[in-house]
Amino acid sequence: MKRALLLSGGMDSTCLAFWRRPDLAITIDYGHKAADGEVRAATAICQALGIEHRIIRCDLSMLGSGDLAGTAPNPNAPASEWWPYRNQMLVTIAAMECIKHGVSVLEIGSLRTDGFHVDGRKSFLEALNALLSMQEGGLCLDAPAAEYSAEELVRVSRIPMDILGWSHSCHVSDYACGHCRGCRKHYETMEAIEIAPY
Repeated sequence: MKRALLLSGGMDSTCLAFWRRPDLAITIDYGHKAADGEVRAATAICQALGIEHRIIRCDLSMLGSGDLAGTAPNPNAPASEWWPYRNQMLVTIAAMECIKHGVSVLEIGSLRTDGFHVDGRKSFLEALNALLSMQEGGLCLDAPAAEYSAEELVRVSRIPMDILGWSHSCHVSDYACGHCRGCRKHYETMEAIEIAPY
């Protein structure tokens, strides 16, 4: 069974890359503000772990909103970084790459704490898995860390800090801004596992 990981280069997907050691990692630059930073991080992580890496570039910036797009949040946004249908879009694009490589399972970094976004909930992941698996190729979607918080995932994965240090969590820039929700989550998680953020 061949497995792929949707690797943003953020803290959660970096932990999954180390813990799960997929056959293939897929990073998508969809025209968001932090794309270059994510691609840089994901590339370094894959090189360090010896994971085959594919980068897909498709500029969908005109469809985005909020922090990731550098615009005002959409009125439907549950959080400032919300991009309409983002997880659905990312999984669909990754699935297109997966079928070329004979991948059976696509893993994503959804956590228990992502549930305030509808597309981070168990019911959404189950529905998306059903949709993928009924189509040609029979690809399955899995969220191996769905029962964990970010802090718990870091601990369970046993990721060394020299690998986790490559991760890029910022939503608004190629380098950590230190203020957005992504950076704050990163710092709070590092503090929770007793690693100073500076």
